[in-house]
This record gives sequence, C-alpha cells and structure tokens, in this order.
Amino acid sequence: MKNKKSLGTYLLILAGVLALINIISESFFFRLDFTADKRFTLSKASKDILKSLNEPVTITAYFSEDLPPDIAKTRSDFKDLLVEYSSVSGGNVLYEFINPNEDEESEQKAMQSGIQPVLINSREKDQAIQKKAYLGALVQMGEQQDIIPFLQPGAAMEYTLSSSIKKLSIVDKPVIGFVQGHGEPALSSMQQASAALNIMYKAEPVTMNDTSNNLLKYNTIAIIAPKDSFPPSHFRQIDEYLASGENIFLAVNRVDGNLSNAQGSTVSTGLETWLANKGITLENNFVIDASCVSVSVPQRFGNMTISTQIGFPYIPIANTFEDHPVTKGLEAVVLQFVSSITFTGDTSITFTPVVKSSDKSGTQTSPTWFNVMKQWTNQDFPLKKLTLGAVITGRLSGAQSSKMVLIADGNFPINGEGREFMQLQPDNVNLLVNAVDWLSDDTGLIELRTKGITSRPIEQLEDATKVMLKITNLLLPVIIIIIYGIYRVLHNKNIRVKRMEEGYV
Repeated sequence: MKNKKSLGTYLLILAGVLALINIISESFFFRLDFTADKRFTLSKASKDILKSLNEPVTITAYFSEDLPPDIAKTRSDFKDLLVEYSSVSGGNVLYEFINPNEDEESEQKAMQSGIQPVLINSREKDQAIQKKAYLGALVQMGEQQDIIPFLQPGAAMEYTLSSSIKKLSIVDKPVIGFVQGHGEPALSSMQQASAALNIMYKAEPVTMNDTSNNLLKYNTIAIIAPKDSFPPSHFRQIDEYLASGENIFLAVNRVDGNLSNAQGSTVSTGLETWLANKGITLENNFVIDASCVSVSVPQRFGNMTISTQIGFPYIPIANTFEDHPVTKGLEAVVLQFVSSITFTGDTSITFTPVVKSSDKSGTQTSPTWFNVMKQWTNQDFPLKKLTLGAVITGRLSGAQSSKMVLIADGNFPINGEGREFMQLQPDNVNLLVNAVDWLSDDTGLIELRTKGITSRPIEQLEDATKVMLKITNLLLPVIIIIIYGIYRVLHNKNIRVKRMEEGYV
C-alpha cells in the first residue's frame, strides 16, 4: 500500500514538472546548435530586424503534408525558424500553417495568395508517383504583403524570410544611382539586375552635370560599361563622393570584341587613367581561359553547312572566388571580354582579389584578332588565378575611408533590349546584387544569402578515402553489435557465477 502511495506521489511530481516545463517553454525558446556553420542560430542581422518591428508581421505558411522525408524537413525547419522569430520579436511575428491539399478551399486560398504548386516525385506502395506540393508563404505587415512562392529545400531560408520582413518594414529604401551620360546602358537593359535590386533598394539613373555634384544624395553609385570619355569635372565629382565616405561599384570594359568581324579592340574612357592614379591598373589585354563558353560556328561538310559548338576562351566562365560577402556562394559568372587587374598602390588602400581566372588561363594584348577555329592547347594557358574582379577599401580619395568593387567587364549584368535581349546566368545577377548589398547595406543580411546546407560531396575525396569510409560505414555497426553482445554474455556469466557462490543474498 505504501509503495502504491509513493508511486502515485512520484507520478504527480513528474506531471507537475512536465507541466511547469511546458509553461516555461511557451515563454522561452532556445535550442543548441552544434552545426559547423551555425545553421540553426539566428544571425545578429535577423535579430536586429525583428527587434525593430513597430507592428506585427503575420506569416501564413502554405505547406503540404505527407511529403517525402527530405521535402517534409523543409516544413519542419521553417516552423522551427518561425518559432524562433516569434520569440526574438517579442510576439510581433505571428504565424499559421495551412495544408492546401486538405480541401479545395485551402488550395484556392494558397493560389490566390500567389503560392503555386510544384510537382515532386514520391514512392508509395513500391510505385513512383508525382505529387502536387505547396512550399511557400505569404508575409503580411499592415496593408503590405510579400510572397515567398517556393522555399527550396536546403536553400538560405533565414535570408529569404528576413529579407521579406525587412522589405515590408523598411520606411525609406536606400537609393542606388546608376550613372548615365557616357554611353552607359539604360536601366531598362538590365532587367534582371534591376528587378533584384528594387526589392531592397531604389535604383534610379543619374546624369552628372558640370555645375553641381548630384551624386552626394545616393548611398552608392554604379558605373557600368561606359563607352565615352569622362570629362575632368566628372572625375572631380566622383572623388568628392568617395571623399565623403560613400561607396562605388565599377564594371568597366578595358577591351571589347566584335564577333561579326572577329576583332578585339581597346576601350578608353579615362576611367583606366583615374584608377591607375590610385594604384589600380586595368590591363590592356584579353584574358583567355580554358574554362569558357562555347560559340556556334558554321562549318561546311561537302554541300552541307553544320553549326558546331566550339569553346571560345575570350568569354571565360569564372568559377574561382574569394571567400568574401561579394562573391560568397557564387558558382559560375560569365565574363565577356574581360581584362586582368593589377595593384601597385600603397598601404593606405587594401586590395582584395575576389573573382579570378582558372588555373589554365592566359592573356592576349589588345588589339587582337579572334581565331575562332584555333585548336587550343595547354600551352596557350600558362597563367593561373588572374584577378578579374576586386574589392578595394581605404582612403581612395581624401582622408575618409570608402569602398569600391571593381569588375573588369562591363557587360556581365546587361540583358540588352528588344531582339538583343539575353537571359543572364543567375550568378551574373547575384554578383552585382551582392556587391551593392555589401556597399550599401549595413544590416549584415548579405552574410545570410548563402547560409544553408553546405555541400561536401564524396566525389571530391580520394578513392582510398572513399573506400575506407564505405567499409567503415558497413562494418562499424556490426562490430559495435558484436562487442555489445560479447559484453552482455560476459556480464550475464559473471552474474550467474556470483549467484552460485555461498552466502549470495
């Protein structure tokens, strides 16, 4: 009877402790993050955004259920993230989850909110089937709203959500001035870049004049692919802008090519001289690279003409990047007729190469003739890791410190217009947006753009290491079970021996 009363007391105490823990957990949220990149720890940037909210943000998450485990994990991760956002914001982030597959009304609501379904492959009862899945969210603040149409599994989830909340909560967007008047392309010919920038900034053209410096009202200015010369008064205004501590993005063509006549020529705008006075040299050369795009070349075979794809080293695919916010997470940027950059400045300026050529690259002095039919060999690429883009910080003009991002190709963010429109590589756009973020945004959100699952493919390991890992994965569980079995046998044997001893109680 006494034992029953004690058991009842223990159960009541246990129930009370669990209830207390549940009550405390409603007010306090924490978790331990042992991942190498602190994937599940909110950044300071996100915390600052959440703590500065003046009114509630409502997030309606439209996620399907009964999905394959790797897809379902996205829903779980997003819910955990929302719980933490709600906790850090002091309850200013409210959320609910809706399963659009549950009924037609929920599905219509999801689609009206801008969340479109995607088809995913799944297996049920040993059969491969396709399922319609929703993995998106609607973020609302007052009368404003922003749509996250699809959360890619393994993508930078925190960056996506924090950017969406900041987009709604920001009062005055930073203004980015795109300099015009020297043959630069209009903003309308950079549709992809403009669309990406206008999420967090206000991008507008600015034409420099000779009477007053109208650059000073911009958070950052961008000069992209000028063709005509800059007058001395414009350089003075740019120097004044830098002297005030502001920042500049430059994408400049030192050389250019014409595929119709296979000629490569030099471009002179005065920017190359202005940069050289700061110890930054845009070399008068074409960088050639074994890692390059292919061009279509017509070839005659008898009476037939067949288009053949041939590698064209004058249009490199840059895939070697420094670990820097401007280039972090980039995989491939196509650079059309790019030059190399060298630095000879003093210690008042810090020069950091961030975009480089591959280990098989070289240079050709401009002007040059493009031999499209040339059979390239390794001897044509004796150089490696030439600087194609750089970050420059320090006293670029005057006593104030300022920042500059320089890419030695002005064409990389340009789509063109009308019939000349061309879809860009995603990383071409990301390079420009990353650079503007780093120059203009002091919240630290750029650090989150590539925060997600780190890829560590086994294919990059040596064959011997891969074999060892496979054998270890196969045998280790078996060995552990055998050792545990031997331990249990010996342990039970010892117990039996003790029980057989005289005086055992």
